[in-house]
Amino acid sequence: MDIIGLLVEYGGWSWIIGGFVLLAIELAVPGGVFVWFGVSAVLVGVATLTQSLNWQLQWILFALLSVASVTVWTLYFKGRKDVSDRPFLNARNHKLVGQSFVLDEPILNGVGRVKIDDSFWRVTGPDADKGQMVSVTSVDATVLHVDVSD
Repeated sequence: MDIIGLLVEYGGWSWIIGGFVLLAIELAVPGGVFVWFGVSAVLVGVATLTQSLNWQLQWILFALLSVASVTVWTLYFKGRKDVSDRPFLNARNHKLVGQSFVLDEPILNGVGRVKIDDSFWRVTGPDADKGQMVSVTSVDATVLHVDVSD
């Protein structure tokens, strides 16, 4: 039996079942597109159960709902920037930029060490004595680039 035969025989239930299959595919395939096809199919199924729609109109309704829902979803999420309450969660070292610390070891030949909380960090910058206050200007992985504070 072909798809048209299924639509004619089972009506809206075939759309609802197909919609749930598409929603299940969304669980396995990333991207967020199949969910809108699934929702569109379920809506067509509900419309077909409540109204007498021929199969051509069902497919047109499915196409329109699918295009509209994917378009709205894309436009809504494309320009959306999620603002985090913890912006440095996965880049904790970047929160050190702009802060000042006391050198634990002097900076000699451009390399020294500073203690921040319970960790020692390698620093690079102009030569400075132990106990000198330095300001972090940038971070490169686990190396802090510093300038001598006045």
